[in-house]
Amino acid sequence: MSSSISVQTGRIRVLKKGSWQPSDQMVGPVVYWMFRDQRLRDNWALIHAVDLANRTNAPVAVVFNLFDQFLGAKARQLGFMLKGLRQLHRQIDSLQIPFFLLQGDAKETIPNFIAECGASHLVTDFSPLREIRSCKDEVVKRTSDSLAIHEVDAHNVVPMWAASGKLEYSARTIRGKINKLLPDYLIEFPKLEPINKKWAGIVDKVDWDSLIERVVREGAEVPEIEWCMPGEDAGMDVLMGTKDGFLTKRLKNYSTDRNNPVKPKALSGLSPYLHFGQISAQRCALEARKVRNTSPQAVDTFLEEMIVRRELSDNFCYYQPHYDSLKGAWEWARKSLMDHASDKREHIYSLEQLEKGQTADPLEMVHQGKMHGFMRMYWAKKILEWTKGPEEALSISIYLNNKYEIDGRDPSGYVGCMWSICGVHDQGWKERPVFGKIRYMNYAGCKRKFNVDSYVSYVKSLVSVTKKKRKAEEQLTRDSINPEINNV
Repeated sequence: MSSSISVQTGRIRVLKKGSWQPSDQMVGPVVYWMFRDQRLRDNWALIHAVDLANRTNAPVAVVFNLFDQFLGAKARQLGFMLKGLRQLHRQIDSLQIPFFLLQGDAKETIPNFIAECGASHLVTDFSPLREIRSCKDEVVKRTSDSLAIHEVDAHNVVPMWAASGKLEYSARTIRGKINKLLPDYLIEFPKLEPINKKWAGIVDKVDWDSLIERVVREGAEVPEIEWCMPGEDAGMDVLMGTKDGFLTKRLKNYSTDRNNPVKPKALSGLSPYLHFGQISAQRCALEARKVRNTSPQAVDTFLEEMIVRRELSDNFCYYQPHYDSLKGAWEWARKSLMDHASDKREHIYSLEQLEKGQTADPLEMVHQGKMHGFMRMYWAKKILEWTKGPEEALSISIYLNNKYEIDGRDPSGYVGCMWSICGVHDQGWKERPVFGKIRYMNYAGCKRKFNVDSYVSYVKSLVSVTKKKRKAEEQLTRDSINPEINNV
């Protein structure tokens, strides 16, 4: 098959060649299995699927499979994702591209859908996470040899496999490789072409309201957040909005204030949208480059985080199968941690105590769905200090990050925990009890870096407002269930 017209060949991996030939008169549909990149605009995978369909005179469809409770996701994460998908469905409908929502085990639902519609091509997103990769391997095995399967990295600016073919030690070792390829890959997106051939089959209606209501009810243990609105348009507003957009209003302080928890507005606020693929990292980078002359240091720092650090996380999770265990640490770190595993701890807390914030440290925080990056690092290191050993510390930190953070279950989250507890992408430091040679952070250090009292007050005010709103919502729910009480 000839290379794609619209998407660089280096961005596409052929997982199964298929038996389609340019001479074939009747070609089955092109199906885009969307999961990591949940957007219409700036989506290389969708661009490739539409291009394939038009070149083969075939219809195209978008399919999304809802993983049930994926890696511990609750109402907070699933509600945000589904509300974004509801908007996406409307936008895709306007282009006359059908959108199918499947529920169940993707190893079964995707091959079944492919067989039913007689697809000729399957286009998929790329993810380095084990669960997605093993699921995709099964889909490759369970589909016909005639089906061509293409994987497109629409998440990274430089495709993961193009950036490096091996596990990189640190940002220092991957930075040059990525920067060398940026001229090839950090380019403006082509326009999404109109569809030549319309879908002829039946398209089931999606009852989004009922689905979202059920998922939010079942995952109510971790409630939804209100400070972050889902969807592509909301993501672009956070990036470029005239009122409070990151690049338009808040950029200049990014390099100096981003590690100060008392100044949360200095952060971009883009991580939820990047995690769910509701905005493209490439779009963020393109727009940032356009304003570099106004704040060069801030833009350079932002691009380092947006491109090099994010893509380093994908590299780690792809090439290190033990990306969420002590086995994934470098030998020096693992040895140092195990040498100090039995060191006496001042406090030992259970998962339940840590989850409820019942600790001796005054920087405890009731999760708001997005903890400041500096505080996430601090807390992970406190968990190492407060648990029986490094394995338990890592397990608990990943569990809490995945359960409560809106951008949990992400390569950057796993690497954040591994950096904090296992020294991944870091260096060895002065040896000390419990931590060994792992970088140390403590409360006194926080006090030197920022106004701790202001941060505690800020967190308490967030918690207070959230609790009041939830109480009011619970009361409204009770009143709607028992309306007769109001008439007594």
